[in-house]
Amino acid sequence: MAQLTAVSDSAASGAVMPPSILEMLTALIAAPSISSSSAKWDSSNRGVIDLLAQWLGPMGFAVEILPVPNMPGKFNLIATLGSGPGGLVLAGHTDTVPFDEKRWHSDPFTLTERDNRWYGLGTCDMKGFFALAIDAAREFVGQPLQQPLIIVATADEESSMDGARALAEAGKPKARYAVIGEPTSLRPIRMHKGIMMERLVFEGQAGHSSNPELGRNALEGMHQAMGELLTLRSQWQQQYRNPSFDVQVPTLNLGCIHGGDNPNRICGRCELHFDLRPLPGMDMGALRQAILEKIAPVASERGLKLKFEPLFDGVPPFETAADAALVAACEKLTGHTAGSVAFATEAPWMQRLGLETLVMGPGSIDQAHQPDEFLAQSQITPTVNILRQLVRQFCL
Repeated sequence: MAQLTAVSDSAASGAVMPPSILEMLTALIAAPSISSSSAKWDSSNRGVIDLLAQWLGPMGFAVEILPVPNMPGKFNLIATLGSGPGGLVLAGHTDTVPFDEKRWHSDPFTLTERDNRWYGLGTCDMKGFFALAIDAAREFVGQPLQQPLIIVATADEESSMDGARALAEAGKPKARYAVIGEPTSLRPIRMHKGIMMERLVFEGQAGHSSNPELGRNALEGMHQAMGELLTLRSQWQQQYRNPSFDVQVPTLNLGCIHGGDNPNRICGRCELHFDLRPLPGMDMGALRQAILEKIAPVASERGLKLKFEPLFDGVPPFETAADAALVAACEKLTGHTAGSVAFATEAPWMQRLGLETLVMGPGSIDQAHQPDEFLAQSQITPTVNILRQLVRQFCL
């Protein structure tokens, strides 16, 4: 395979340069870092964090490893080159999703090259971005940056997003701009929908089905509540629309329902899980309140106990202004107008830190979460070049 990167001369700075992109990605893929709500799959990301620190520290980055509160074995990393006001963050998550080894044609933890692609779990989503960001940073080691270059690596994006949430709560990092290197085929993304996953539970009273007066049917109450939810969905879709998205309206999906235990017993308990994808400009707290105001009267009228709670804290919708400086820079460098995606990212938490934020990285989301995940080698050099130009514009 052709040599992909040139090693910079580091004699003047005394810095030790990192391995090649291929060597870094090989090591990152070999370090398991699955995050999952299932304890069977969930693992620590410390191995990936330690590799990044091992490469960035000798380059002159000030490296900070931060345990994620209340999440044993989970860590974030902030590595800073230079100092000063503002600065550019290159951010990504260190974790991957679980995998079905039987559907892979090679070992998910062994970087495998074929058909001008690199295969492995996390190649595009999104360990590959770290190898390319570090390689891009080679050029600036020993240079007097006017504003810092910051590489951020988070934990548990694929499950809870608690890593990014912890950084926002801690107020770190301090910078002006952030690029999150999720796989977008190097197309700049300035907005995405949010995601809410909710649980609704009705508890009534079981009884013999021959006499409805003997119980309070939770399933019938849920049927009425589902009608209220679908009415809300219709109202929201009439009220909110954004033509920048393929699906231009907010969506609400009734995902799964469980209730009762026998045809001849009045259903005493029923549980519904549903998801909601709000558009930018829609507030998650206001949406939950609107839902509660619709379903609480159903429970009260039927004498049912009600529990309504999120399955996880959710990801807010994200939008950066079309005329933002970072958007303009990335549009110029890529030749693509900034657009939208359907999947959620850590961008809202970078925004909470006051960072002008954009999502853009190598690889396609079509390969993410799939057997035989890969990163096309044709994305390597363009990514490194674009990241270097962003550093020159926002750090030098």
